[in-house]
Amino acid sequence: MRGLKKLVLAAALLAASLPASIGGAMAAPKVTVSIGGASCLCYLPTVLAKQLGEYEKAGVDVDLVDFKGGSQALTAVLGGSADVVSGYYDHTVELAAKHQQLVSFVVYDRYPGLVLAVAPGKDIKSIADLAGKKVGVSAPGSSTDFFLKYELKKAGADPKSAAVIGVGVGATAVAAMEQGQIDAAVLLDPAVTVLQGKHPDLVILSDTRTQKDTEAAFGGHYPGGALYTRPDWLQAHATEAQALANAMVATLKWIHSHSAEEIMAKMPENLVGPDKAGYLAALKNSIPMYSEDGILDPKGAEAVLAVFSVGSAEVANASIDVTKTYTNDFVNKAK
Repeated sequence: MRGLKKLVLAAALLAASLPASIGGAMAAPKVTVSIGGASCLCYLPTVLAKQLGEYEKAGVDVDLVDFKGGSQALTAVLGGSADVVSGYYDHTVELAAKHQQLVSFVVYDRYPGLVLAVAPGKDIKSIADLAGKKVGVSAPGSSTDFFLKYELKKAGADPKSAAVIGVGVGATAVAAMEQGQIDAAVLLDPAVTVLQGKHPDLVILSDTRTQKDTEAAFGGHYPGGALYTRPDWLQAHATEAQALANAMVATLKWIHSHSAEEIMAKMPENLVGPDKAGYLAALKNSIPMYSEDGILDPKGAEAVLAVFSVGSAEVANASIDVTKTYTNDFVNKAK
């Protein structure tokens, strides 16, 4: 009997020492993705991939952490509390000027979707009129902030002449506009469409929600939302990065093969919000913005560098190799 007990104990110890993949599925590696405002439709593919179970299918356990703006999501990755940013690609170019390299490996927005609008009831007729005014952005240092500075400089005004105020990207931004807390704001859908539904005479100073408008604003292609991370993480976690790329490409294909109603039905209720009609209208406007393949067009990367060279003296004076800020290798393998 004593010998049997020893045999059972030995078997238990052996089983405990074996990898989880033997006799059971190995636990999927966990990846933390920080988002620069999950309620924004510009980031919808990142959230939808979770809702569709695409991350799980690709073999990775993704934890989505929501922030008020892209700059805060970026700080989380630079500080090590998150692995990957779901934010605007242009941050990789901005940080390259500071000798901080980040690499985009999936682009899910073909256009940035940024809209510079005047608050209801404010007498502002041009971008130059924003000098000395309070202008809302998702968060200081975010892509919305850089877009504002670029537009001010293009209009012949000092890029720093407007007082920048962080108002988020969703209901808080709409409230700040309607309550007169700010004079204008750089918004993203669904906030823009919601405001236009309530205020049909809403003044739009600049719009980048379509290819035509994006080319008018930037003079060419300009990628928006992307997944990007530190080069050392990408090298050490190539398997996880490939899984993320696989999930995102599958999600983008799903988006372009389903209706806006079907997409909205998959999104979390708290992100859709109480104004379902407004959200649906905004989503219908946004679908053309989403990439179909996740590839970053080299012309788009060059356009971002050109734009930031206008709006940022630091970028203009830096020698940046923009090809080091992105890779299409993972997306090509996913295809």
